[in-house]
Amino acid sequence: GPLFERAASAYRLDPSLLRAVARQESAFKPCAVSRAGAMGLMQLMPETAWLMGVEDPFDAEQSVFGGARFLRFLLDRFDNDLALALSAYNAGPARVDRLGAIPAIPETQSYVAAILRALGKPPPE
Repeated sequence: GPLFERAASAYRLDPSLLRAVARQESAFKPCAVSRAGAMGLMQLMPETAWLMGVEDPFDAEQSVFGGARFLRFLLDRFDNDLALALSAYNAGPARVDRLGAIPAIPETQSYVAAILRALGKPPPE
């Protein structure tokens, strides 16, 4: 709990957003590894982890702070459009930049809808 609160405060985010992303990404498992190679609690890809200053993606604190920093970056990049930021977290910012919308990838659409639902927000249109 306090870890999500501290990271959220550091990056001007809602702690419930960080918890919802961690739940969706790794089910709160700090040693999770995806088929695509994403690692840790916040499931950062190796390049993203490096860009966010995360040396050990399996360290819960580094992962949560790195994920928070990445979410803040994405929210700033997509003018605080939470659905676009979440879709970029899942599918990659370049894909969202090209489309200007949530990619028509079932996993990404489900991912965004699940997190918005967890936050009590309406699904994307």
